[in-house]
Amino acid sequence: MSTSRYRKGKRQWRRMDLHLHTPASADWAEPDVTFLDWLYKAEMRGLDIIAITDHNTVAGVARLREEVERLTWLEQQNRLRPQERRALDEYRRLGEKLLILPGFEFTATFGFHILGIFPPETSVRELEYLLLKLNVPPDKLDEGSTEVGPTADVLTAYRLIHEAGGLVIAAHANSANGVAMRDFPFGGQTKIAYTQDPHLHALEVTDLESRSRRATARFFDGSKPEYPRRMHCIQGSDAHRLNRSPKDKHQLGIGDRVTEILLPEVSFEAIKEVFEGNDFARTRPYRPTREPYDHVLAAREQGPNIVQSFHESMTRRGGRLHAVLADVVAFANAQGGTIYIGVSGTRKGLPTGVDKPEEAIAILKQEIQRKITPPLDVTVDVMESQGRPIIRVVVPEGHEKPYCLDQTHIYVRQESETSLAVRDEIIELVKQSLPKPEAPPAEKAKPEPQPTFDPSPGDRTDPPKVGVQILATVERKGVLYHTLKDLRNNQVVQNVTRASARKLWNYAISQHESNSLRPEDVTWRGNIGLWRQQKRAGKVRYDLVQRMPDGSIEVYYGVTEEGMEGPWRQFLPDDESDGK
Repeated sequence: MSTSRYRKGKRQWRRMDLHLHTPASADWAEPDVTFLDWLYKAEMRGLDIIAITDHNTVAGVARLREEVERLTWLEQQNRLRPQERRALDEYRRLGEKLLILPGFEFTATFGFHILGIFPPETSVRELEYLLLKLNVPPDKLDEGSTEVGPTADVLTAYRLIHEAGGLVIAAHANSANGVAMRDFPFGGQTKIAYTQDPHLHALEVTDLESRSRRATARFFDGSKPEYPRRMHCIQGSDAHRLNRSPKDKHQLGIGDRVTEILLPEVSFEAIKEVFEGNDFARTRPYRPTREPYDHVLAAREQGPNIVQSFHESMTRRGGRLHAVLADVVAFANAQGGTIYIGVSGTRKGLPTGVDKPEEAIAILKQEIQRKITPPLDVTVDVMESQGRPIIRVVVPEGHEKPYCLDQTHIYVRQESETSLAVRDEIIELVKQSLPKPEAPPAEKAKPEPQPTFDPSPGDRTDPPKVGVQILATVERKGVLYHTLKDLRNNQVVQNVTRASARKLWNYAISQHESNSLRPEDVTWRGNIGLWRQQKRAGKVRYDLVQRMPDGSIEVYYGVTEEGMEGPWRQFLPDDESDGK
């Protein structure tokens, strides 16, 4: 990757995060993240300078470089596939945009952590040789573990890293495994040595913006007789994941704790000059404004459903463009919906984005106009999510149903699935487009009967709002035909077999045919109960039952949380009922 940086000129504030782990660290929290995802996240957070600092290893540095070298070799051999070409182009683009510094987080004697940060041209062989000199066992070099046995002491580590040309930074100095943490049982002279050593460039602290008198930066401001050397204090994310953990706010993601540094150019040499100088106003904690609301990310948190779908690409090859068009038809035949192209339907991983989005939009509009009948007016635009362009297609509910693709293919939407419509669904779509009968003259109109309500304990509870109910089953020539009811819209579909059923229908029919309901297997709460639950397609689905006043039992298959209102919510885990 390129090591050329911006030309020298007027000093500018640059954002840097010098404490970032990768999947090469054993305690990395997101094992499926790629190095390209990692770089995309750094770019999205607006960073200019990043460092790879895995625990006692440079395996992450090696893997990143090996991937780029492999793709470059394939390019030279004219063997790159399109996806590999895109990846190589992105690595090169990001290599020009970001200063990526190799390094490691070394575990010294007594468990103290020290960052070693090096120039971008430093070889993996040099770094591994240094780790061996620091007494990291050869068989531990690729493990990325914080525990590597007896190693070098803190002062020796400072000296060896500095002599090798690296920046020496005491990691999270005021916190766990830090050389300046409070209440650690070592003598004052040792603490002075560990924080005032001439080979130490800076202290990384977690309380850089604290106004407390005990704040680390204030303690090392040169005013203490025992600590006359003022220390550069910076902050870093110590990220072991892309994004901050929703369960533990202390588990930060890339770019969650950033330092700004005033530089004439973005280079290792310029950074080192700051840390070796006495101008302590050239670093400061970065205070980001709140990030703009990311509509695409919010949609991904919900995942695919009845009104939104996701496609990572819209290439003709592999039928991906056809799948997008099928969703357009399905949403038009339903209540409308939104399609996101260039991103997966899970929050996991960064968006792939769409190359040349304006060209892609032109192609998509042309295909919608050419292949979908009757004509449908959709809105297509570009949104940015996590630094990547995403195409958004807003499909209105159609007024001339049924809509079809290629003249003959009529699609409908059922929860998160787009499928070809069956006969009864097509009939229902046609009915929706028929002119509504005129209301009878006012003088002949009869008042509609008002519903009566008897609040007796045996009254029927409204069924869940999502799922499938099997109303009837008949056998013809050895084949079972079912009448199904979609609980979302109360639409009834007849003559469905296990072989012809789509996913959710197939599940309901399979359970109905293979598993007889036994009331003793149900967790009852009055006249309603939970038969069983399981995770399907990323969501927990519940099979719920209701005992009717006549003693019969209705079964509602594949109900999701969003369909469980009122008394049904008591069956959610940990009693998540909110009183609705």
